[in-house]
Amino acid sequence: MGCEISFIIPCYRSEMTIGPVIDEIVQATAEMAVSTYEIICVVDCSPDNVYGKLLEIGKKNPNVKAIRFAKNFGQHAGMIAGVQCANGDICVFLDDDGQCPMDKLQDLLAPLQNGFDISIAEYGKMKKQSLFKNVGSLFNEIMANLLIDKPKDIQMGNFMAFKKFVAKEISRYSGPYPYISGLLFRTSAKVINVPMEERARMQGGTTYTFGKLVALWVSSFTAFSIKPLRFATMIGLGSAVLGGGFAIVTVVRKLLNPLIAVGWSSVIALMLIIGGLILFVLGIMGEYLGRIYMSITETPQYVIAEKYNFDD
Repeated sequence: MGCEISFIIPCYRSEMTIGPVIDEIVQATAEMAVSTYEIICVVDCSPDNVYGKLLEIGKKNPNVKAIRFAKNFGQHAGMIAGVQCANGDICVFLDDDGQCPMDKLQDLLAPLQNGFDISIAEYGKMKKQSLFKNVGSLFNEIMANLLIDKPKDIQMGNFMAFKKFVAKEISRYSGPYPYISGLLFRTSAKVINVPMEERARMQGGTTYTFGKLVALWVSSFTAFSIKPLRFATMIGLGSAVLGGGFAIVTVVRKLLNPLIAVGWSSVIALMLIIGGLILFVLGIMGEYLGRIYMSITETPQYVIAEKYNFDD
């Protein structure tokens, strides 16, 4: 059965925070007189007992639905799994740590009634998170502007809402490397930011390590853009031009002054530079070939071990 709003929450190490987050959603929907809603919580093989906590909550509130992954597939896999199970006319993404200001839900949804298809909370340049995460977010914004054609005036965020047709388009993606921002921006150009203040986490810190962030960047940008390949082509052409120019200079200098000795150091330096560029370009090509292989072998986006409170 359909409903007005589907709230989708990827869960990881949030046994102590998911209860208050769900309480806020229930309160916000009551204040907005939302008659039908569902809260889909996707547990990404969390090491704590957040899934057990969700089962307790779901017994009291049938609107709370839970999905448990068989292994850790990442936040974006959890988000797309939630979308694929959602029935709402509007889908809302939010985090499980209480940072998303649910008291501003009505502000987030308002643009969807005024011609926009996607509404994203804008917290400003410096969010309430670690310096490491802020630097990572800034780098992610820059790369998204360059590689997936994200509008420069739009800031990505963890609190967003979008219409049902957008959810259906996201659900169609079957590749093994989902990236929600890439899917959203390739679906609609009618995107708007809604200014609001991000809250501090209720408990704990970010679960994203440097390795996870790098893996997300590489996966997202090679899955939704061929610009890295074009960049590699330009590097190759630039290296060829520089090499040709250096060769001409070397020959001319030798003709003008036959006494000049050909230096082995310059040759070694050139070999190292060109060799490094070749390996770099091959690495980019390898990433694309690896993703083609993973798609051909039908590597799953995620594997569901259990579901609770779903009709099926």
